Formats: sequence, structure tokens, C-alpha cells
Amino acid sequence: MISRTGVPTAQQIASVKPSKERLAEGPVAIVECFQEIPCDPCYTSCKSGCILPFEDINDLPQMDFDNCTGCGVCISSCPGLAIFVVDETYSEDEALVKIPWEFAPLPEESAVVTGLNREGEEVCPVTVKKVRTSPKKNDAYILTLVVPKELAFEVRSIRI
Repeated sequence: MISRTGVPTAQQIASVKPSKERLAEGPVAIVECFQEIPCDPCYTSCKSGCILPFEDINDLPQMDFDNCTGCGVCISSCPGLAIFVVDETYSEDEALVKIPWEFAPLPEESAVVTGLNREGEEVCPVTVKKVRTSPKKNDAYILTLVVPKELAFEVRSIRI
């Protein structure tokens, strides 16, 4: 239960996951936001209109996956670090996962680091493909990780 552990349940994660058909089309953002709090930077940052308008600022974000290009602009705007981009079309065996990163040091591109799950447990080695700075100085960096495809929905952070 997220209110006690800070970790979403499998049912919560499944509720925000795009369809297999959409995942087969290319990169797509996944918003793992499960707390009704006054927040909407994801909506205001999305120029594609894939994060739908909020009726109330406390509403949970809703996605139109068909309009999402996987650009990742929403990742660094989320103060809760709850947005990720998954691209299962990267290769037959690997996916790209873009994650927010607010820690020092920044990992180096091509470094092999430890992929962590939502609980902070080690999942697998992953390769840092790209480190992208945010357009705003106070926003998170975006790391693009090469992850085994079957673990693309497990890896949500790294340990250097």
C-alpha cells in the first residue's frame, strides 16, 4: 500500500501501463502517480496533449497514450519523480527506460550500473545510454538506460 510503504501495488502499476499494442509502437510515457495532491506540472509541460486536462488540481494524471511521442519533457517536470518513458522497440532483447535523476554524481554515458526496482532492491545490471540535462536548472536530469526487455517495468532507479 503506497500510503504506508511509498511503493505502489501491482494493481496500481497495471492501471497506468499502456497496452501491449501501444508499447509495440515505440516510446511512451508512464505516469506512476497514485496520490491525489495539488500538482499538475506534468500536464502543463506536455505539448503533445497526451496528459489530459485535470478537472481538479488534486486529480491523478490521465494519459492519452496514442498521442504520446515519448519525448520525456514531462519526466523532469514531475516533482514526485513519478514519470518514466519505456521504449520496448529498442531491440529484440532490450528496452530503453528513461528515468528522472536528481542525485550526485551523474553517471557517465556507457557506464554499467545497478538497476533498482521501486523498493530500491537490485534488479539487474543496466547500461547508461544517455544523460540529458533539463532545460530548467532546477529540474531533474533524464537518464536513458538499456534494460533487459522483460525488466522494463521493474527498473525505476539505479545505483552507481
